[in-house]
Amino acid sequence: MLKTVQLGESGLSVSRLCLGTMNFGEPGRGHQGDWTLSIDEARPIFRAALDHGLFYFDCADVYGLGACEEVVGALLRELAPRDQYVVTTKMAAPMGKNPNQGGLSRKHVMEGIDASLKRMGLEYVDQLIIHRHPHGGLAKGTAPIEETMEALHDVVKAGKALYLGASSMFAWQFCELQMTAERHGWTKFISMQNHYNLIYREEEREMNPYCAMTGIGLTPWSPLARGILTGAYKGGFDGGTTTRSQGGDRKRTEGLYRGEMDFKIAARCVEVAEKLGHTPAQIAVAWLLTKPEVTAPVVGVSKISQLDQLVAAASIELPSEDVAYLEELYKPVENLLSIGTS
Repeated sequence: MLKTVQLGESGLSVSRLCLGTMNFGEPGRGHQGDWTLSIDEARPIFRAALDHGLFYFDCADVYGLGACEEVVGALLRELAPRDQYVVTTKMAAPMGKNPNQGGLSRKHVMEGIDASLKRMGLEYVDQLIIHRHPHGGLAKGTAPIEETMEALHDVVKAGKALYLGASSMFAWQFCELQMTAERHGWTKFISMQNHYNLIYREEEREMNPYCAMTGIGLTPWSPLARGILTGAYKGGFDGGTTTRSQGGDRKRTEGLYRGEMDFKIAARCVEVAEKLGHTPAQIAVAWLLTKPEVTAPVVGVSKISQLDQLVAAASIELPSEDVAYLEELYKPVENLLSIGTS
């Protein structure tokens, strides 16, 4: 069974791993439609997660253009009482062609949370996460940050979300949002869902230390580097061995991972896994969990066997010499936030 931990310095308890749900929804719908699992395919995975003590689930409105929220909400309502799971959703990405259907304006925040709750069939989400900074990445908005932060605060005060979280942005931007909330007496963020794994470690420079110092829980996305750290690409992008690595998602992966050492580090992950009798995926997750500021990596699976392995990874204690060996080859890469692809 997975351990339970506190999310940052909040009172919210979560499981040591969070199940990412991007690949659940309606096959063929949304940007990940070519590797999406239906509700019937997802059901046994959700049941197994709960049986393992994994009760923390993460989704977003843009996953499957709403289909993910529909599936996640339906399965959680079917499989567990409301007080036995923690579910988050994210907003900011465009949900349609109208400019008010995305971003983090007051209008979209208010309309977006109501639409998410309706799709999920819930009265509230435990945590509402802004998918990116109000002015960057998926949001690409122009709303003043004061407008966004007050609207998010009002969502919490209305009982539609219990806590707030944020996702990939520069540390200075996150600090500015937190200080704005503090200055006005508005609700602050309790977590940061950032891009962090063995082959993308730029977050160690500023965001991770800032979060550690201020009591913000880290819930990194892409802990397996979209399959690179599992060996799915067999040493290069031309060697994809899974539906996801051979499909349209490969382009997104190539855009995220451009470092010259990426596949060499992945090879070391395989090497350490073979030495210790684990899988490369387990080693990649176990490495993340050696970092004290990391609360709950967001893991994605398409099979129960993969889930079983990652749950077991939470109990692996990596020897310090293996941690050093895994980290040794890393070379700085261009911060993806600077070029707008993270």
